[in-house]
Amino acid sequence: MQVLVRDNNVDQALRVLKKKLQREGVFREMKARRAYEKPSEARARQKKEAVRRMKKLARKNAQREGLLPSTPRKTAGPRTGAR
Repeated sequence: MQVLVRDNNVDQALRVLKKKLQREGVFREMKARRAYEKPSEARARQKKEAVRRMKKLARKNAQREGLLPSTPRKTAGPRTGAR
């Protein structure tokens, strides 16, 4: 991975590097490797992630077809406070 430093602007180059690392999933991989994960836990996690991806895809398809509103509406909950 390579990041160019322009006009001695190291802060901007560092931001670009962090964004690239984030996109590649390096931080997630480092966090996952901090501790051992049992194979059964890994399978359960992967299954849960797959279910989450499929639900997200189904929700996006339903929005695209017009079955769901494109942005979820916020409902006003009960107000708390002194009167």
